[in-house]
Amino acid sequence: MSQDIRDFVTPSCDLLGLGEPTHQVPGFAEVRNELFAQLVDRGFRSIALETGRVAALVANDFVLDGAGSLDIAMSDGFTHDFGNLEPNRKLIAWMREYNENRPPQERLSFHGFDAQTEVMNAPSPRRYLEYAAEYLGSAQDIADVAGADERWSDTEAVMDPARSPGASADAYRLRAIAADLLTALRARKRDAGWARAEIHLMAGIDLLRYHEHCAEPLEPGERYGRLSAVRDAIMARNLLDIRAAEAARGATMVFSHNLHLRRHGTDAAGTLLGPLLGDRYTFVATSLGRSDAIALQDPEPDTYEGFLQKHITTEWGLTPASVIPSARVRTDPTPRQGYFPLDQPLLDDADAVLHLGRTG
Repeated sequence: MSQDIRDFVTPSCDLLGLGEPTHQVPGFAEVRNELFAQLVDRGFRSIALETGRVAALVANDFVLDGAGSLDIAMSDGFTHDFGNLEPNRKLIAWMREYNENRPPQERLSFHGFDAQTEVMNAPSPRRYLEYAAEYLGSAQDIADVAGADERWSDTEAVMDPARSPGASADAYRLRAIAADLLTALRARKRDAGWARAEIHLMAGIDLLRYHEHCAEPLEPGERYGRLSAVRDAIMARNLLDIRAAEAARGATMVFSHNLHLRRHGTDAAGTLLGPLLGDRYTFVATSLGRSDAIALQDPEPDTYEGFLQKHITTEWGLTPASVIPSARVRTDPTPRQGYFPLDQPLLDDADAVLHLGRTG
């Protein structure tokens, strides 16, 4: 096994997806930081994490120019509580240090590529539409149409179709306002604030679309699948936008759950990206042997993780996915641990596998 990610990056790759099999083990983010530093030496100039795209602008302001502080970057620049993770704090601090006294073209940039939603709630689109309207000098009274933010962000507005404002007359009016703003933005000459306004406006449009699906009267299982598919579609579009913005500067690393980055998952972002990017997209799946933090014991020898555990000689290692033989899917993880084990379809999707042998 290798610990050099550059052994697995082809010259054509400009988006490298590094997965994680669970969000509950920070060891994967620690390894991610090491690998990103290697990729920077190879010409990568940006990283995108599974956090809200608008929120990440705050962290990127600090990374690029030192605006605000590290504490503000972590508290306001992340969603889903990911700002509380120490490996993310180390990443942002290292990127700021790297950028110090470097010319703009050589600086590293930080992106979020997720929607602005949490698991059980989705905020009002109001502030995102208002940001774009203010940039454009529009007099649209968005706050009056949107109403109280709580009517959108309440958990029942996502989980109960009858409580959702997504199909209301106000929502239809907001979608018309958003379309007008987007037309005006596209017609406007780009200046220093244009890209930031577009990111806010697209976030507002995405939230309107998400809330519209929340209003559909579906059974719980179908409902969850539909909302997950909408979220992954937003992720894929955001990553394409990020690559368009970064194309002239260098390649991008993206770090997210294996299930979002795989090439043939059900409505996964990677499923949408794969055909569009072809050999410009590389996917490195990850697996875990043992973790004391989530009480995951050593894998059985006849499982995929058992094979990797037997052959690993360091704390973690990378190997081509094609060399891993057919094996049994691991069955000892529990839902509470949040660990998704390796299986053959995931290996077929991956170019390489990073195996973390043991973590606290």
